[in-house]
Amino acid sequence: MNEGPSRLLDAIDSPADLKQIEADKLPQVCDELREFIIDALSCNPGHFGASLGVVELTVALHYVFNTPDDKIIWDVGHQAYGHKILTGRRDVFHTNRKFKGISGFPNVFESEFDAFGVGHSSTSISAGIGMATAAAMDNDSDKHVVAVIGDGAMTAGMAFEGLNNMSTLKSNMLVILNDNNMAIDPAVGGFSEYLVDIATSQTYNKFRSEAFKMLEKMKLTGPRSKEMITKLNNSLKNLLTKQTNIFEGLNIRYFGPVDGHDVGHLQRVLSDLKDIPGPKVLHVITKKGKGFKFAEENQTAWHAVGDKFDKVTGQPLAAKSSIPKPPKFQDVFGNTIVELAEKNEKIVGITPAMPSGCSLNIMMEKMPDRAFDVGIAEQHAVTFSAGLAIEGYTPFCNIYSSFMQRAYDQVIHDVALQNLNVVFCLDRGGLVGADGATHHGAYDLSYMRGIPNLVVSSPMDEEELRNLMYTAQLPNQGPFSIRYPRGNGSLIDWQRPMQEIKVGTGRKLKDGKDLAIVTIGPIGVKTSQVIQKLEQDGRTAIAHYDIRFVKPLDEALLHDVFKNHDKVMTIEDGTVIGGMGSAVLEFMADHGYCARVKRLGIPDKYIEHGTQTELYGICGFDKEGIEKAIQEMLAW
Repeated sequence: MNEGPSRLLDAIDSPADLKQIEADKLPQVCDELREFIIDALSCNPGHFGASLGVVELTVALHYVFNTPDDKIIWDVGHQAYGHKILTGRRDVFHTNRKFKGISGFPNVFESEFDAFGVGHSSTSISAGIGMATAAAMDNDSDKHVVAVIGDGAMTAGMAFEGLNNMSTLKSNMLVILNDNNMAIDPAVGGFSEYLVDIATSQTYNKFRSEAFKMLEKMKLTGPRSKEMITKLNNSLKNLLTKQTNIFEGLNIRYFGPVDGHDVGHLQRVLSDLKDIPGPKVLHVITKKGKGFKFAEENQTAWHAVGDKFDKVTGQPLAAKSSIPKPPKFQDVFGNTIVELAEKNEKIVGITPAMPSGCSLNIMMEKMPDRAFDVGIAEQHAVTFSAGLAIEGYTPFCNIYSSFMQRAYDQVIHDVALQNLNVVFCLDRGGLVGADGATHHGAYDLSYMRGIPNLVVSSPMDEEELRNLMYTAQLPNQGPFSIRYPRGNGSLIDWQRPMQEIKVGTGRKLKDGKDLAIVTIGPIGVKTSQVIQKLEQDGRTAIAHYDIRFVKPLDEALLHDVFKNHDKVMTIEDGTVIGGMGSAVLEFMADHGYCARVKRLGIPDKYIEHGTQTELYGICGFDKEGIEKAIQEMLAW
């Protein structure tokens, strides 16, 4: 990195500092910002490609608009690293996504420049409309609101709902469509193809480019130029494009597409658009991973980097261990669904834009006609699954736990109410680590167990995941939810023959007279290790039950717990409010038992970002926390 006295980035601690730089020096700022991001993430991994792709756009936005009074909302937030660096967080950027460091996403509690907290996709337009409407109601005509949304996020229903409302309210707002033909995996669907058609219309783009050059040579400025630009843009589109513009069909002025890596042109276009009232869309073409060839060539792999890497070779710095590791739960899912589908022709796989994240890409490669990426559309994914199920298919609908929250009504109304055979595989259940509060899968055990007809389960290890998936696809099982965490399991020898698990049955892993511990999910492995350590002296005997199902509960197992123990502990990687521990307490009350019960799990607060181990620690159910809780309970 250039560390000499001419380095402009060192003097930028706020957008006000950026505005002091001459416009012709903005390309240098962009080069330095891109290099800073590459350097920082090579040492402290995080979301990578998206931020590199919007460097020029980020610089132009903060150069033209008066932030934080003007509002910039970054949809999802994967692309906001450059924004953070330019808004006073350059010197602490090395703490990005680390425990007690800055968040990997825009966060209203972190900076006044983060106009809206994000993490889930497709919220920016709706939030922006709210802000723009508030400005209009406050008679604040000087405030500008900009929503930056990717083409992947634009496929979600909420984005279209926002656009529809935006057109009727006539909000003074700019939507920037950052079009790189990617989400995490390549964008899919008709809207993506439509954008490609617009972006690649050579006749239209050539005419538009020449016309704008003519206007710039004529040095037309002021309100008249804005009017001419608008009329020219619209006339060219009407004459030269083959289809009606979807945005203009909603009475939203459309501008573009423009080169998202020409900072000078972006700055001039944004300056022009700033003074055009009403709802507007600027279509910007960018390349995800721009400026780092490895990220440009493999955009999915470089969406987020998990390890430190050599910025010259792109190779991970950590040496690969020759010691075999247990597989990731997602890969167990990906391989197991293929095994099941090879024997059951009615099995199909569905994911909302996360084929590589959930490993459904394995099935998509082997059975492309039976695996579907529906785009960032969780609600649609669930009801699409319901439609398949009512026609006799068994969909495995894989959605991250945190994102399933967006499709809760569809689970209740479209699947469970009709008692359809849809298998929900909820990846990233529990604390996920560095992505923080927006991505933790804290609530699914709680929000799923209140739904009639729905089986709610969680495997302790990879073999159990396979067995639950096998069980869920058997005839007449009805709606079935299987949740599992981010990361690796505990078994090296995991690809064992599958067998049915009777729904609603747990298992006693070991006996013991002093205390009964009830766990669900992979936290049970850690609990077993703690119990083994505490029993080494032979003076303590702790019973351990893996309940497996939060719904239906294994009542015989719980009767055994409460008939034989007056001290009971529950442990889960989920919220303690309404979760497995609550279900156990309800059972105790309903059956007249009286015991001292302690629940470990995620407390009633939003948990920050950090490593999973660090977060387990602050919630009290890492190994040390479990051991301490057991010793305290034994002393009662």
